[in-house]
Amino acid sequence: MPLEDGEPARWRGQQVNGEVGSTPRSKRTGDPPPRGTPAPNSSWTETMAEGWELGPAPGDKDVTPGGKPRQAGQEMGQREEALMAELSELVQKVVKSSSWWERHGVDISILACSFLLLPAGFLCLRSAQAIPFLVGVLMLGVVHHTLTVKGSHLASHNALTESKSWGKVWAIFFIELCSAFTAEQATYNHVKIHHGYTNIIGLGDSSTWKLPFLNRYVYMFIAPLAVPIITPLVALGLLRNVEWKAALRTLCCMFFGLYCHYWLLLHLSGFQSPWSALLCMLLTRSLLAHPYIHVNIFQHIGLPMFAADRKPKRIHLMSLGVLNLPRNALLDWSFGHSLISCHVEHHLFPSLSDNMCLKIKPIVSQYLKQKKLPYNEDTYASRLRLFLQRYEELMVHAPPITELVGIQ
Repeated sequence: MPLEDGEPARWRGQQVNGEVGSTPRSKRTGDPPPRGTPAPNSSWTETMAEGWELGPAPGDKDVTPGGKPRQAGQEMGQREEALMAELSELVQKVVKSSSWWERHGVDISILACSFLLLPAGFLCLRSAQAIPFLVGVLMLGVVHHTLTVKGSHLASHNALTESKSWGKVWAIFFIELCSAFTAEQATYNHVKIHHGYTNIIGLGDSSTWKLPFLNRYVYMFIAPLAVPIITPLVALGLLRNVEWKAALRTLCCMFFGLYCHYWLLLHLSGFQSPWSALLCMLLTRSLLAHPYIHVNIFQHIGLPMFAADRKPKRIHLMSLGVLNLPRNALLDWSFGHSLISCHVEHHLFPSLSDNMCLKIKPIVSQYLKQKKLPYNEDTYASRLRLFLQRYEELMVHAPPITELVGIQ
């Protein structure tokens, strides 16, 4: 695969027909920066989270071990920055020509419709008949994941509104009240770490999704059922990293959100015992937990990984280390296009809404393919087979570090 016209690149962990070949390397780890400490290139990351920057990221210059700049590396970096600038200009034209409805209205309407379905879902659970009851479980499960996954994800990137103040309000509502997590830590870990260091070993390499002490079948098919229990417990552990006022607000929002769900099951759905209401809460909140876990690992793990001091520029980092899944009506609605079929576009332009990611998808895919850059796509079933077959290599052992000729 040429980086530019005629310039080849090789990497360990290259994807071929949906599979990944790799050469084991010693693990290189690094602890994420503590909460409150700006991550390297943080100003660039924040800019990218709000829009996109056409210039180079500070500290992205390729250097030799002795610290002397490589002339070839600098020229390569300039070409890569020009590619990102050109793609950004194409995307910016589309965004500027799009209406408010396209930029925000479509996704806000999906979230609003989900809220409107809540009463019907709770009322269906009153039925003693199996079919209406299961319909209620399905409705509440889909609504829960739409609010907690799609809503929280868009809110963390301030993609629901042009206002930063309202963006903060929506982040607290969707992340803390609906998802029972802490907004500050969710935004920091996702936007600054995962997006700022996508597939960088020890930082944004998706290692938080790995549980190497579990075997493949337990991890892939049983452990996701515990996500509704694990999420607030992890949030409580992270509260020590935030200010006491934010921690108190988070505790209140988490308790209020969980208690409202429990209260409605008792008083609106007519559950007679607390345990039956809690069991229903667990059932609805874990309804789509399996694809939620799967999507988070399918789209990054198994793709090229890089060392922090030897990483390509942004356009190559995202085109190499991110994968798109096919469109799926249920997951598109519940998780959003940016997490399913437009994940590459989302990582390149993270401030765009799901609908805008879908709108720019033809432009981004055509541009990357035209410039002979990777545009990773694979099916859900293919990735599931890959992870079941190579679980030890991908989820237990240290990932190999990619080496790209001409960049490192």
